[in-house]
This record gives sequence, structure tokens and C-alpha cells, in this order.
Amino acid sequence: MLFRSSTPNFDMNIEGFHTGEHLANARVQADARKLDDVLIIDVDCHHYETDNFAEILEYIEDPVLKQIALNTFAYKGPSAVLMDQPGYQDVGGRVTRYLERKGEKIPLTDRPREVEQTLRWMNALSVDYACLFPTPMLFLGLHPQAEVEVGMARAYNRWITDNILPSNSRLRSMLYLPFNDPEATYQMVKEYGGKPGVIGFMVVSTRYKPVYDNAYMKTYALLEEMGLPLSFHASYHWNDQLVSLTNRFITAHAVGFTFFNAVHCANWIVNGLPERFPKLKVIWIESGLAWIPWLMQRLDNDYRMRTSEAPALKKLPSEYMRDMYYTTQPMEMVNNREALELTFKMINADTQLLYSSDYPHWDMDLPSTIWDLPFLTEKSKRNILGLNAKRIFNLDVSDRFPDHTEQGSPALVDTFTQEVVPAD
Repeated sequence: MLFRSSTPNFDMNIEGFHTGEHLANARVQADARKLDDVLIIDVDCHHYETDNFAEILEYIEDPVLKQIALNTFAYKGPSAVLMDQPGYQDVGGRVTRYLERKGEKIPLTDRPREVEQTLRWMNALSVDYACLFPTPMLFLGLHPQAEVEVGMARAYNRWITDNILPSNSRLRSMLYLPFNDPEATYQMVKEYGGKPGVIGFMVVSTRYKPVYDNAYMKTYALLEEMGLPLSFHASYHWNDQLVSLTNRFITAHAVGFTFFNAVHCANWIVNGLPERFPKLKVIWIESGLAWIPWLMQRLDNDYRMRTSEAPALKKLPSEYMRDMYYTTQPMEMVNNREALELTFKMINADTQLLYSSDYPHWDMDLPSTIWDLPFLTEKSKRNILGLNAKRIFNLDVSDRFPDHTEQGSPALVDTFTQEVVPAD
């Protein structure tokens, strides 16, 4: 077996590896010192239990935990049994996550397999255009090595702009920004901001870098100048010190996905960034909606009592938040629908809310999640499901709606100058 290095001269052939031969010098020393005649107790040594996981997992007594571990081992490999923390998402195999996507039979075309598979689910959901994001890379914000995040971000952004986005005009992306390195973040926007299919940039929210750091100001200015939105994509990390206090995935998910976006959003406003970059479109993604009215009320209340701590603000924090953009998923299916309706009114959903499915994740939302809401007018539904995004991202939709004009059409209603009125 050839073990490759980044420099071919250092490639190693490890065919026929033998532990005893690997430690030949140790044996020579032991023989020279006649250590076989000496009592030696090693109180800290290791083996790799993952090499035997197929056998070990069979010894798990709890049948649910056993099935969770076996599924993780079968689909993701031995390391994933530990790294993925069995028991956190799939509920013993009851909640699946697109496990057979790699085995799906897709006819070969001149387009990448990834594109063909994406178009399948888009067609099934009746999605005309989709903004693609990575999945496991959403954890990279907490990686201790900034250069790793930069390297991974650059590799991913090169791959998706070289291979995926040019393959079909229905696919777009807000590219990953390696926020742990402000200079690399700035250069990423400069290099990729004009690439076809790039409609903005995304910061993974789960990280401990303050958005108000002066090191990011030139990136915000550049994005504003280029007219490209900046989005904060929520995620969670169960090993994060705060989230690790939770003992069930339901808690980690409910709290983790909202906490970081709430903190970054509060910092964004209190530090006056909406005043400093008034034309920069900021989007908060995958936190649901319930946290927004909560933060609006908390910030307004405290701002009235401690106005001097936010001297850059010219209006209430909630008014800045009403100028921001939010995505729908996972929209809370609350028992009290009046709470959801009030939330829509508080965030100006008619112009500020953007539909998102989060497919194929387990808590995905179909377009019907919006379309079936009884308190929305049809005009509001059309705005949220697509027209708001068309306006914000300045999307050309003529390939899907060739009859559409800027003056409107029966299928599309231009929301750019639309007067926002509460739904009936």
C-alpha cells in the first residue's frame, strides 16, 4: 500500500507492515539490557478499538443504542461512531438523513452527478432555483487551526464554482467565508465575488469571533460595494462548551441553532453596523423565526435603559432587525398560531422573509409550509416563496419564467416597490 504525502519524494510504501519489525530497535535495546528478566508495567498504552468495532458494537446491551451505533458504523465508518456521537439525531434509525444518496442510480450526462441529483429533488419540491450550502463544513468555525478553515473554504469554493454552478443556471451559492482569518475572508470575496452563480457569501455562525471586529470592516465595505448579501448560517456543535450542557439532541438542536445567530445579530446591531453599512444586505439562516421577536424585545428594552452604550444607533434595535432578512426553515409549528402570525408581522415577512427547505436534512420544510398558512395572502405567499429572493439577489429568472417582465406578470409579482401591508 502506498501512503502518499504532499511531496511525492516522501511517499511511503507500507506493504507488509509488521509491528514487530516496526519496533526492531526497541527489541535490540531490550535484548541488550536483558529487560525480559525485569518486571515492567506499562500504565498507559493504547490500542485502536475502532479496528474491532464490528465485534464490539454487538456487545451493546441497549437495543436502541446498539442499532444507532450499527447504523453509524455501517454508513459512516468506525470513527464516525465516536465522532458523530451516536444517539444524537437518527433516533435509532427512525429519522433517516439521505443515507442512500451515494447509491442512487443516476444516468451519466455531461453534467456532474451532484447536479443531476440536486435537480431531482428541486423538481420534486417544485424549486426553480436553489442556493447550495455544504453540510459537515458548517462545523469548521470551531476548528482550532484557522489555516485549515481557510484551506477547506478555498478548496470548496474552487470546486463548486468550477464544477457545479456553471453546469446549470438553476444552481447558485453563497460561498463559504473562512471568518477565523479576516484577511483570507476579504481576499475570498475579492476573488470569487464576480464568479457566475455566486449570489453572496456565508459565514458559519458557530464560532467565537465577534462580528464587530475592525478586521472585518473592509470585507463588509467590499460586499456592500459589490451589492452581494452577507449571510450567517446557523449550526450547532454538541462539543461546544455551552451546548455540551444539554443531554438530548432535541435540546442541542433547539438551543444551539438559535444561540449563535442571536449573539451575532445583537452584536451587529448594538455596534452600529447597520448604520455603517446601510446598503449591505444581511441574512440570518436556519434559526427558525421564534428567536427574532425575543431578541427584538430584549434589545429594545435594554436600549431604552442604556442608550449611551449604543451611540451609533439612530432608531430602536428592532427597527434595524426589521430591515434584515431571514429564512423560514425550520419554521416553528407552534400550537398558538397567533404567535407565528405576530412574528411574521414583526419581521415584515412580506418583504424580508425568504423560503428555505434545508433539504435533505431531517427537519426540512416543503414549500407548503408557507403556502398553507391561513393568515397569509396569496401575494404574501408568492413573495416569501420566491419573489423576495429574486429581488434581494437580483436573480435573472427568465429561463424559468420567460414571460416575466420587471413590470410583473400573472405568475410573478415584483416586490421591489411593493407597499408592505399587514395580511388580512
